[in-house]
Amino acid sequence: MTKKIAITGAAGLVGQNLIPRLLSHGYTDIVAIDKHPTNTAILNKNYPAVRLIRSDLAEAGESNPAEWQSALAGCDALVIAHAQIGGIAPEEFVRNNVTATERLLEAALRYNVPYIVSISSSVVNSAAVDNYTETKKAQEALVAASGIRQIVLRPTLMFGWFDRKHVGWLARFMQKVPIFPIPGSGKFLRQPLFAGDFCDIIVSAIETEMTGAYNITGQERIDYIDLIRAVKKATGAKAHIQRIPYSVFWSLLKINAIFDRNPAFTVGQLAALVTPDIFEVIDWSSIFNIRATPLQEALNKTFRDPLYSHITLDF
Repeated sequence: MTKKIAITGAAGLVGQNLIPRLLSHGYTDIVAIDKHPTNTAILNKNYPAVRLIRSDLAEAGESNPAEWQSALAGCDALVIAHAQIGGIAPEEFVRNNVTATERLLEAALRYNVPYIVSISSSVVNSAAVDNYTETKKAQEALVAASGIRQIVLRPTLMFGWFDRKHVGWLARFMQKVPIFPIPGSGKFLRQPLFAGDFCDIIVSAIETEMTGAYNITGQERIDYIDLIRAVKKATGAKAHIQRIPYSVFWSLLKINAIFDRNPAFTVGQLAALVTPDIFEVIDWSSIFNIRATPLQEALNKTFRDPLYSHITLDF
């Protein structure tokens, strides 16, 4: 393929799953932009042919364009995949979801990038109110206001290769402990999305240059406790699944946050977990002409793949 593709947040979950799929479709001119030292090293090791730029989008200088800015010259498509997902410091969400996006869009306009794939989130339609939700809403609004032709993709909770948070973290935790705690009844509806399917959607969007906004939701609805059981089956973990009172679970997370500056699971995420959201399910497999992977099959691919299942990104 002759198209030049730039990806921000390229060393994260979406980027690391997207790059091998772009390569398999024949795309060779790929620019991967990310600031995380450990995760960019993983990306570089896995995909040495991809041009990697280690840079912080929020620190770009206007009078002296950074390397990542000039790398946008000649791009046919820009995939905006950078995001602050977890953490407890509000300023980090603003810096990485808002400020970085402002700087990126300034550069995209300067270098006449013609098309954007904007990775938003289902949380923009959620009842939850937290740092992630509010800054993702702001990020989506910034991209929309840029005037650049774009498609907006709003995925629900994702899992897949390289998953450092959410399902991936839970799976690793489950394999280390004899008892796996579930807050309350565990009957919290989830609609998990396989990152592999989501990245196939991105590839399809790049090839067709579709526009509009699409809520990309996992096709199967499942209660949280049943999702954990499915993860246990895929990983072969021996942990006993045990329900505990919500208040006790909340207290344990609060105590953990005192000792862990960047906890994998926070009280804010716990609140989002139990928020009763039901997201729209559209026929994205037909819209983007891809196959939707059944949930258990996707979990098996995630945790049993001989090449990637053992690789975990850093927080």
